[in-house]
Amino acid sequence: MSVGILGKKVGMTQLFDQKGNAVPVTIIQAGPCRVTQIKTVAKEGYAAIQLGFGAVGAATRVLKTKAVEGGESRRANKYLTLGQQGHLRKSGADLLRHLREYRVTDVSAYQLGQEINVTQFQEGEHVDVVSTSIGRGFAGNQKRNNFGRGPMAHGSKNHRAPGSIGAGTTPGRVFPGLRMAGRLGGKRTTAKKLMLFKIDSVNHLLLVKGTVPGKSGTLVSVVPAKVVGK
Repeated sequence: MSVGILGKKVGMTQLFDQKGNAVPVTIIQAGPCRVTQIKTVAKEGYAAIQLGFGAVGAATRVLKTKAVEGGESRRANKYLTLGQQGHLRKSGADLLRHLREYRVTDVSAYQLGQEINVTQFQEGEHVDVVSTSIGRGFAGNQKRNNFGRGPMAHGSKNHRAPGSIGAGTTPGRVFPGLRMAGRLGGKRTTAKKLMLFKIDSVNHLLLVKGTVPGKSGTLVSVVPAKVVGK
Protein backbone atom coordinates (compact mmCIF):
# COMPACT_ATOMS: atom_id res chain seq x y z
CA MET A 1 0.00 0.00 0.00
CA SER A 2 1.30 3.45 -0.89
CA VAL A 3 2.11 5.99 1.78
CA GLY A 4 1.36 9.69 1.52
CA ILE A 5 3.51 12.26 -0.25
CA LEU A 6 4.08 16.00 0.04
CA GLY A 7 3.94 18.44 -2.84
CA LYS A 8 2.63 21.79 -3.99
CA LYS A 9 -0.28 22.84 -6.13
CA VAL A 10 0.85 24.10 -9.53
CA GLY A 11 -2.48 25.04 -11.09
CA MET A 12 -5.31 23.65 -13.19
CA THR A 13 -5.76 22.57 -16.79
CA GLN A 14 -7.88 20.14 -18.78
CA LEU A 15 -7.19 16.83 -20.47
CA PHE A 16 -9.25 14.56 -22.67
CA ASP A 17 -10.30 11.03 -21.79
CA GLN A 18 -10.63 8.12 -24.21
CA LYS A 19 -14.13 9.22 -25.19
CA GLY A 20 -12.98 12.75 -26.04
CA ASN A 21 -14.56 14.38 -23.00
CA ALA A 22 -12.74 17.33 -21.45
CA VAL A 23 -11.72 16.56 -17.86
CA PRO A 24 -10.64 19.35 -15.49
CA VAL A 25 -7.53 18.35 -13.55
CA THR A 26 -5.34 19.90 -10.86
CA ILE A 27 -1.57 19.62 -11.32
CA ILE A 28 0.39 18.73 -8.18
CA GLN A 29 4.20 18.77 -8.04
CA ALA A 30 4.52 15.78 -5.70
CA GLY A 31 7.95 15.05 -4.27
CA PRO A 32 10.45 13.68 -4.48
CA CYS A 33 10.43 13.41 -0.69
CA ARG A 34 13.00 11.96 1.69
CA VAL A 35 12.42 9.77 4.72
CA THR A 36 13.82 11.92 7.54
CA GLN A 37 12.70 9.84 10.54
CA ILE A 38 11.31 6.38 11.26
CA LYS A 39 9.18 5.92 14.36
CA THR A 40 8.61 2.48 15.85
CA VAL A 41 6.17 1.05 18.35
CA ALA A 42 9.01 0.10 20.70
CA LYS A 43 10.43 3.62 20.90
CA GLU A 44 7.68 6.12 20.12
CA GLY A 45 4.63 3.94 20.77
CA TYR A 46 3.40 3.89 17.17
CA ALA A 47 4.72 3.16 13.68
CA ALA A 48 5.17 6.08 11.28
CA ILE A 49 7.59 7.65 8.86
CA GLN A 50 8.42 11.33 8.54
CA LEU A 51 8.86 12.79 5.07
CA GLY A 52 10.68 15.99 4.12
CA PHE A 53 9.93 18.11 1.06
CA GLY A 54 11.10 21.40 -0.40
CA ALA A 55 14.82 22.10 -0.58
CA VAL A 56 15.94 25.15 1.37
CA GLY A 57 18.35 27.69 -0.09
CA ALA A 58 21.94 28.00 1.04
CA ALA A 59 21.50 31.48 2.57
CA THR A 60 23.19 31.58 5.97
CA ARG A 61 23.62 33.93 8.87
CA VAL A 62 26.36 34.15 11.50
CA LEU A 63 25.17 33.29 14.99
CA LYS A 64 26.01 35.67 17.79
CA THR A 65 27.86 33.06 19.82
CA LYS A 66 31.42 32.33 20.77
CA ALA A 67 33.67 30.90 18.08
CA VAL A 68 33.84 27.13 17.98
CA GLU A 69 37.00 25.06 17.75
CA GLY A 70 39.02 26.12 14.76
CA GLY A 71 38.34 29.83 15.20
CA GLU A 72 35.28 29.98 12.89
CA SER A 73 31.93 31.33 13.99
CA ARG A 74 28.90 29.06 13.95
CA ARG A 75 26.68 29.56 10.94
CA ALA A 76 23.02 28.64 10.68
CA ASN A 77 20.77 28.38 7.69
CA LYS A 78 18.55 31.40 7.29
CA TYR A 79 15.40 29.32 7.14
CA LEU A 80 16.10 26.49 9.61
CA THR A 81 17.23 26.37 13.21
CA LEU A 82 20.32 24.43 14.26
CA GLY A 83 18.08 21.81 15.85
CA GLN A 84 16.19 21.31 12.60
CA GLN A 85 19.44 21.05 10.66
CA GLY A 86 20.79 18.45 13.07
CA HIS A 87 17.60 16.42 12.78
CA LEU A 88 17.90 16.36 8.99
CA ARG A 89 21.60 15.49 9.01
CA LYS A 90 20.83 12.27 10.92
CA SER A 91 18.93 11.00 7.91
CA GLY A 92 21.58 12.16 5.44
CA ALA A 93 18.99 14.29 3.64
CA ASP A 94 19.43 17.81 2.34
CA LEU A 95 17.97 20.76 4.20
CA LEU A 96 14.20 20.53 3.71
CA ARG A 97 11.57 23.09 4.61
CA HIS A 98 8.45 20.94 5.17
CA LEU A 99 8.13 17.83 7.34
CA ARG A 100 5.05 15.62 7.64
CA GLU A 101 4.38 12.34 9.37
CA TYR A 102 2.44 9.38 7.95
CA ARG A 103 1.27 6.36 9.88
CA VAL A 104 2.25 2.96 8.48
CA THR A 105 1.66 -0.61 9.61
CA ASP A 106 5.21 -1.80 8.94
CA VAL A 107 8.34 0.37 8.94
CA SER A 108 10.69 -2.38 7.81
CA ALA A 109 10.18 -1.37 4.17
CA TYR A 110 11.59 2.12 4.76
CA GLN A 111 15.09 3.43 5.41
CA LEU A 112 16.45 6.82 6.44
CA GLY A 113 17.16 8.97 3.42
CA GLN A 114 15.00 6.81 1.13
CA GLU A 115 13.34 8.67 -1.72
CA ILE A 116 9.53 8.62 -1.96
CA ASN A 117 8.10 9.67 -5.32
CA VAL A 118 4.93 9.42 -7.42
CA THR A 119 5.74 5.92 -8.68
CA GLN A 120 4.06 4.49 -5.57
CA PHE A 121 0.67 5.64 -6.94
CA GLN A 122 -1.30 4.23 -9.86
CA GLU A 123 -3.55 5.93 -12.40
CA GLY A 124 -7.20 5.52 -11.47
CA GLU A 125 -6.40 5.34 -7.74
CA HIS A 126 -8.43 7.55 -5.40
CA VAL A 127 -6.63 9.87 -2.99
CA ASP A 128 -7.39 12.47 -0.35
CA VAL A 129 -5.64 15.83 -0.78
CA VAL A 130 -5.07 17.97 2.32
CA SER A 131 -4.23 21.65 1.88
CA THR A 132 -5.05 25.14 3.12
CA SER A 133 -7.99 26.87 1.47
CA ILE A 134 -7.71 30.38 0.05
CA GLY A 135 -8.19 33.05 2.71
CA ARG A 136 -11.10 35.40 1.99
CA GLY A 137 -10.66 37.74 4.93
CA PHE A 138 -13.64 39.04 6.89
CA ALA A 139 -16.87 37.97 5.18
CA GLY A 140 -20.54 38.57 5.85
CA ASN A 141 -23.28 36.07 6.58
CA GLN A 142 -24.37 35.60 2.99
CA LYS A 143 -20.93 34.79 1.66
CA ARG A 144 -19.65 32.90 4.70
CA ASN A 145 -22.72 30.81 5.56
CA ASN A 146 -24.65 30.85 2.26
CA PHE A 147 -27.56 32.73 3.83
CA GLY A 148 -30.36 34.30 1.78
CA ARG A 149 -30.83 38.05 1.46
CA GLY A 150 -33.65 40.24 2.70
CA PRO A 151 -36.27 42.02 0.56
CA MET A 152 -34.76 44.30 -2.08
CA ALA A 153 -37.51 46.88 -1.78
CA HIS A 154 -36.23 50.40 -1.11
CA GLY A 155 -37.81 50.63 2.31
CA SER A 156 -36.81 47.24 3.69
CA LYS A 157 -33.39 48.42 4.91
CA ASN A 158 -32.49 44.76 5.35
CA HIS A 159 -30.81 43.72 2.12
CA ARG A 160 -27.76 41.93 3.58
CA ALA A 161 -28.21 42.50 7.31
CA PRO A 162 -27.88 39.44 9.59
CA GLY A 163 -31.19 40.06 11.34
CA SER A 164 -32.06 39.23 14.92
CA ILE A 165 -29.64 36.98 16.80
CA GLY A 166 -31.34 36.86 20.21
CA ALA A 167 -33.99 34.51 21.51
CA GLY A 168 -36.18 36.96 23.44
CA THR A 169 -36.33 37.45 27.18
CA THR A 170 -35.85 33.74 27.72
CA PRO A 171 -33.04 32.70 27.71
CA GLY A 172 -31.97 36.30 27.06
CA ARG A 173 -28.62 35.44 25.52
CA VAL A 174 -27.01 34.33 22.27
CA PHE A 175 -26.19 30.64 22.07
CA PRO A 176 -22.55 29.70 21.31
CA GLY A 177 -21.82 28.61 17.76
CA LEU A 178 -24.32 30.94 16.11
CA ARG A 179 -23.41 31.38 12.44
CA MET A 180 -22.42 35.00 11.92
CA ALA A 181 -19.97 37.12 9.92
CA GLY A 182 -16.27 36.42 10.46
CA ARG A 183 -13.06 35.12 8.98
CA LEU A 184 -13.58 32.99 5.90
CA GLY A 185 -11.11 30.51 4.39
CA GLY A 186 -7.47 29.97 5.27
CA LYS A 187 -8.27 26.65 6.98
CA ARG A 188 -6.98 23.10 6.69
CA THR A 189 -9.26 21.45 4.14
CA THR A 190 -9.43 17.93 2.75
CA ALA A 191 -10.71 17.09 -0.73
CA LYS A 192 -11.73 13.44 -0.49
CA LYS A 193 -11.71 10.61 -3.03
CA LEU A 194 -10.19 12.44 -5.98
CA MET A 195 -9.13 10.22 -8.85
CA LEU A 196 -5.58 10.25 -10.15
CA PHE A 197 -6.24 10.92 -13.83
CA LYS A 198 -2.59 10.81 -14.95
CA ILE A 199 0.86 10.39 -13.41
CA ASP A 200 4.04 11.90 -14.86
CA SER A 201 6.90 10.12 -13.09
CA VAL A 202 9.57 11.97 -15.09
CA ASN A 203 8.49 15.43 -13.90
CA HIS A 204 7.08 14.20 -10.56
CA LEU A 205 3.53 15.33 -11.37
CA LEU A 206 0.16 14.06 -10.18
CA LEU A 207 -2.82 15.14 -12.26
CA VAL A 208 -5.89 14.86 -10.06
CA LYS A 209 -9.39 14.96 -11.48
CA GLY A 210 -11.29 17.87 -9.96
CA THR A 211 -10.28 20.81 -7.80
CA VAL A 212 -7.90 21.02 -4.85
CA PRO A 213 -8.33 23.73 -2.17
CA GLY A 214 -5.78 26.54 -2.03
CA LYS A 215 -4.00 28.80 -4.45
CA SER A 216 -1.07 27.91 -6.68
CA GLY A 217 2.05 27.16 -4.63
CA THR A 218 0.11 25.85 -1.63
CA LEU A 219 1.66 22.93 0.23
CA VAL A 220 -0.49 19.80 -0.18
CA SER A 221 -0.41 16.33 1.27
CA VAL A 222 -1.64 13.48 -0.92
CA VAL A 223 -2.66 10.29 0.86
CA PRO A 224 -4.53 7.17 -0.34
CA ALA A 225 -8.28 7.53 0.16
CA LYS A 226 -9.60 5.76 3.22
CA VAL A 227 -11.71 2.68 2.57
CA VAL A 228 -15.12 2.84 4.22
CA GLY A 229 -15.48 0.28 6.99
CA LYS A 230 -11.77 0.03 7.81
